[in-house]
Amino acid sequence: MQLHLIRHPRPAVEPGVCYGQTDVGLAECPVAIAERLRPLLPETFTLHASPLARARLLAKELGTPHLDDRLKEIHFGDWEGRTFAEIGSAIDDWAADPLGFRAPGGESPREMAARVLAWLEEIREGSTGNSGNRGQTPISESAPRAEERAVGAGVPANGSSPADSRARPLPREAPPRAEHLVVVAHGGPLRAIAGHLLGLPPERWLGLDFGCGQVTRIDVESWGVVLKWFNR
Repeated sequence: MQLHLIRHPRPAVEPGVCYGQTDVGLAECPVAIAERLRPLLPETFTLHASPLARARLLAKELGTPHLDDRLKEIHFGDWEGRTFAEIGSAIDDWAADPLGFRAPGGESPREMAARVLAWLEEIREGSTGNSGNRGQTPISESAPRAEERAVGAGVPANGSSPADSRARPLPREAPPRAEHLVVVAHGGPLRAIAGHLLGLPPERWLGLDFGCGQVTRIDVESWGVVLKWFNR
């Protein structure tokens, strides 16, 4: 199976703001990024994405995505939408325990990784070598939102605030079966997927620096896993 991991386009967020699961808009046009990425992807694939707008809008330019809450970025709880200057010395507690620290009301990197890897296990169990395609029927979705019709640079997402950044759970179907898989998500989940598949210890996952709007390919074979290329 070819696994293509894509990080969302650059978000419209001021430097130094902690945004995690806050549904922010985009500073880059997802249409242009999709056009650049498409030649790097297989002809047919199954497409999965985080439901947060910055990932979902790009995924919809690539095909019809299966959305799953488990692919969201880590939730920073009370830190969502605050600047790191406002958070202050509490950052030191995170630095002292990078995997186990949990912001008030949020989740730890280890907890985030657990939900992402549970998703990955479902996908791997459901993979039988049958190829997907760009037009597969996704899970049920509501009518398109306003932000899905406006995809230029500087597009707002849904006007959510840190207080309402926890999206409602989405219904799930059985994992789609595919030979090739494309995932559009966030830095944290992509590090967990790649680090796990490549056999890296969790404390080294932070060294996998996925670039915004870029794609990484990992081939998953019966005999092992190969990193084909990173951040194209």
